Amino acid sequence: MDRPKKRDVLRAVNSMSSLCENGKKKEGIRAVNSMCSISKLTDEDLLSRLLDRPRLKLERKISYEEMSLSLYDSAHSLDGKSGWDTPVFSMKDSMDRNPMVTEAWEALCQSQVYFRGKPVGTIAAYDHASEEVLNYDQVFVRDFVPSALAFLMNGEPEIVKNFLLKTLHIQGQDKMIDKFKLGDGAMPASFKVLHNPIKKTDTIIADFGESAIGRVAPVDSGFWWIILLRAYTKSTGDHSLAERPECQKGMRLILSLCLSEGFDTFPTLLCADGCSMVDRRMGIYGYPIEIQALFFMALRSALSMLKHDSEGKEFMEKIVKRLHALSFHMRSYFWLDFQQLNDIYRYKTEEYSHTAVNKFNVIPDSIPDWIFDFMPLRGGYFVGNVSPARMDFRWFALGNCIAILSSLATPEQSMAIMDLIEARWEELVGEMPLKICYPAMESHEWGIVTGCDPKNTRWSYHNGGSWPVLLWLLTAASIKTGRPQIARRAIELAEARLLKDGWPEYYDGKSGRFIGKQARKSQTWSIAGYLVAKMMMDDPTHVGMISMEEEKHMKPPLRRSSSWT
Repeated sequence: MDRPKKRDVLRAVNSMSSLCENGKKKEGIRAVNSMCSISKLTDEDLLSRLLDRPRLKLERKISYEEMSLSLYDSAHSLDGKSGWDTPVFSMKDSMDRNPMVTEAWEALCQSQVYFRGKPVGTIAAYDHASEEVLNYDQVFVRDFVPSALAFLMNGEPEIVKNFLLKTLHIQGQDKMIDKFKLGDGAMPASFKVLHNPIKKTDTIIADFGESAIGRVAPVDSGFWWIILLRAYTKSTGDHSLAERPECQKGMRLILSLCLSEGFDTFPTLLCADGCSMVDRRMGIYGYPIEIQALFFMALRSALSMLKHDSEGKEFMEKIVKRLHALSFHMRSYFWLDFQQLNDIYRYKTEEYSHTAVNKFNVIPDSIPDWIFDFMPLRGGYFVGNVSPARMDFRWFALGNCIAILSSLATPEQSMAIMDLIEARWEELVGEMPLKICYPAMESHEWGIVTGCDPKNTRWSYHNGGSWPVLLWLLTAASIKTGRPQIARRAIELAEARLLKDGWPEYYDGKSGRFIGKQARKSQTWSIAGYLVAKMMMDDPTHVGMISMEEEKHMKPPLRRSSSWT
């Protein structure tokens, strides 16, 4: 791509300085090293090595991710520097100040929410045309993540720091739904700032699920908080925030909810329907891929930030053991490719004892017809859910992209996921990236699973709808796997419609052609997701704040179940 002259770029972006708070000079981003590496196989040696060395530092080696970045456009050469060191970046550094980017930044800055004069987040949507505000005027934890990444990449960490501290304060509140008290570690789904112009006071009202449809607590909020804390630390080099006693306590409280012993026989987390981005009844109850991937990433993030005191060591021991078990379980039982599908198709059932091949007693007749045509010879993905006698074969975009970024997926599995996206582009991307899940449920199945949900009709909303916010995750996964052409193609599709359509929340239809029937316009995370994708393509090293290298101890050979003969 031909780059404009520096004076032309500076002239084009000078007008942007008035878009954000009072034209303040933004704090630059300092480069920091990658996350600490785990190199021993045994839990005891592994933990000892972790406790004896500084956190978030890594002896530089050529990593899988760095090698993938070398495949990227030579115009973005890293000049031998670490592929995961985040350099200084600001609006003036960008080589792509097109009108769409300019309008996106303006809209993102206008979406900021202030508490006592300080920015603490961005509202979900600011749709002037909508008569009902509902809860779209609130700051959602999961929705703010792409906004936070955009601000970090643009050298504006203040709003992210304020958000992390404010949600941490909210975590400490009493959380009651009817007469039942939620766990101390539960993070809010969202919060709203109420301004009293007469008394000149600001008040925060949080929602932990008691106001949500279905009254389900958000399991993913705590995981996103930990992941964002690590992103902030890596992008700014400011370790003092994560080392604060309140942040250490906040992480431990979240981890306590996930690592407590119970009746579980699997290392995965048992969840209710509607506990994540798919926040309505969609049949994801059990062990949804989105939660398991976020859980894995949050565990690895916390492992790099917990202090080496007595309380921290206790949790680090639990995390190391859980990571071993979780990575094996997910890579062995959730992974599906052509060969594994053929094995499941030939499974025996009603097997007993530890020698059983069909460990979850999946009935071959329960395999849906669509999967046989959908699965290419090259490619694979993590299925939506695995539990006793049940395998949800649906594709879920967020869980698979996070699996790549967190290295829950092996390098080979990561490449297979991207192979699948390319091979099934029309189904998974279509005219607007990206399908939240595939395929959609219809007719009788839709009625039974969703309870005849009028919002989740076929190819709409969570039931096969296309969500522009997922563009940033697809872009990050594409760059990490050395396939930036996939991201570039998806961004071009988004640029053809998003601004013209008013930044909708989601699109409907089998190919994502139509603006969603109940989609809000000016959806903040659609805007932020686009900006993050553009900035990562402009400077691939930004992926480092949200990506992780594969640890040596999590590289056992993938064991496939053998079909019976």
